[in-house]
Amino acid sequence: MIKKLAYSLATAAVLLCGVSAPAQDYKELMKERKEISKLSKKELNEKASKAARKEAKRLAKEGWEASIGALPIEKQLDRAYMMQYELDGDMTPKYIMGDARSIGGNYDAAKVQALELAKQNLAGQIQSEITALIESTVANNQLSAEQAETITKSVVASKGLISQSLGRTLPVIEMSRTLKNRNKEVMVRIAYSSEMARKAVRKAVERELADEGDELHKKLDEILGWN
Repeated sequence: MIKKLAYSLATAAVLLCGVSAPAQDYKELMKERKEISKLSKKELNEKASKAARKEAKRLAKEGWEASIGALPIEKQLDRAYMMQYELDGDMTPKYIMGDARSIGGNYDAAKVQALELAKQNLAGQIQSEITALIESTVANNQLSAEQAETITKSVVASKGLISQSLGRTLPVIEMSRTLKNRNKEVMVRIAYSSEMARKAVRKAVERELADEGDELHKKLDEILGWN
C-alpha cells in the first residue's frame, strides 16, 4: 500500500509541477488517486508524519528555521503533506500548491518576493492541470483537436490573468535561513483551492476566448465542470 502511495505522489508531481500529462498518464493518475482515497486517515497521518520528520531534519541541517509566529518546520511539513493527499469528489486534489524561494537583504524583502514567485508558480500549475484535462477530453472524443488547440493556447496566454484572478491563498510553509553573506533566504509554500482555481481559469480564459463564439465557451464550461 505504501508503495502504491509513493508511486501516486510521484505521478501527481508530474501534473502539479508544470508538466502536461498525456491522456494515458492522466488515466493512470486518476486510478492512483482512487487508491489514495481508499487509505484510512490513520495511514495517511502516519505516512505524512514520517516523511515530515525526515524532511524537517534535513532542512534543519541546512540551516532552515521556522519563521517567527509560524509552526515548527515538522508541523508545517506535516500539514502540507496532508493537504496534498486531500481529494474532492471528482478525485481531484482539493488544493494546488505553489512553492518558491527568494533571497533579500532582509527578511521582509525576501518574503514578499518569495510569495509573488509562489503565486506565479501556482498559476503555472493551474495552467498545467487544465491543459491535462483538455488533452483528456480529446482522447475521449469530447473535443476536437482544433478546439483543444484553441482553448489550450488561450490557457497558456492567460497565465498572467490567472495569477491576477487568484483570491486569497493559504500559507502552508514559511521558513528562512541566514546566508554566509548575512542575506536572508526565505522559502514559502502556498495553497489554493482547486475549485477556486477553476473559477480563476474560467474568468481569465473566457477573456481570451471572447471572439471565439459560444461553442468554445460551452466546451470550456464542460471541461471545468460548470455544466
